Amino acid sequence: MGARVAPDALSRETWNSGTSGTMKLLSWNVNGIRAAIKKGFLESVASIDPDVLCLQETRALPEQVDLELPGYTTCWNPAKRRGYSGTAILTKEEPVTVRNGMGIKKLDDEGRVITAEFEDLYLVNVYTPNAGRELARLEFRTTVWDPAFLAYCKTLEGTKPVVFCGDLNVAHKEIDIHDPKANEGLAGFTQQERASFDRIVESGFIDTFRHFCAEGARYTWWSYIGRARQHNRGWRIDYFCVSQSLKGRLRSAEILPQVTGSDHCPVTLELG
Repeated sequence: MGARVAPDALSRETWNSGTSGTMKLLSWNVNGIRAAIKKGFLESVASIDPDVLCLQETRALPEQVDLELPGYTTCWNPAKRRGYSGTAILTKEEPVTVRNGMGIKKLDDEGRVITAEFEDLYLVNVYTPNAGRELARLEFRTTVWDPAFLAYCKTLEGTKPVVFCGDLNVAHKEIDIHDPKANEGLAGFTQQERASFDRIVESGFIDTFRHFCAEGARYTWWSYIGRARQHNRGWRIDYFCVSQSLKGRLRSAEILPQVTGSDHCPVTLELG
């Protein structure tokens, strides 16, 4: 199905995922959708066959991309700055509504949040700002962005359960990063960013991968430097988090490191 830009609130036919048994979701920071397509993105998605696919760091306008994924409706939220940031949701079933951003102008220009409402839940796709090499955006990220995003998700939760996913640009615990001592204080592993994730959990959201897996050395991002991926020197910074009310519907949450094409690998969630 051809790509289209989703308006702020687009009415759609409803979808009750319960009628189809399970709902399989996939989230992937593609580090540029056009580059990912050249590296086998379409073939990877076809083999995984998710019901809903959430992309971060698309770095393209809809008219610049031909996804060639029959059966999916594609909803875009590109950044105003060309070639930067951006998110998208591809879904086999049309959502009730699709909304770009959080309704806060100063936070919405970079195309970092897109929300699809289904009959029984909200799905929020997010690409959290990176604090930067010199931590130039750390204060913005932890005192402005993180509280606003959590508040947005909690507001949605007042209506129906929430699933949010994406590149949160933080390794929550030492188990989520290779060599935590050497990386302590770097962007994505500062105490401030980790405390922000603490507040997500304390507010009631479940880190679904950790719900199923207590093992270490399970990562979703690897530097291109020093053959980090080959040696599994990575970080777990890509997540699916869900409302407590969805706990009984959790069936699986996986990391797919064998899927290449980006410096991130996809993560999946299956709901019953």
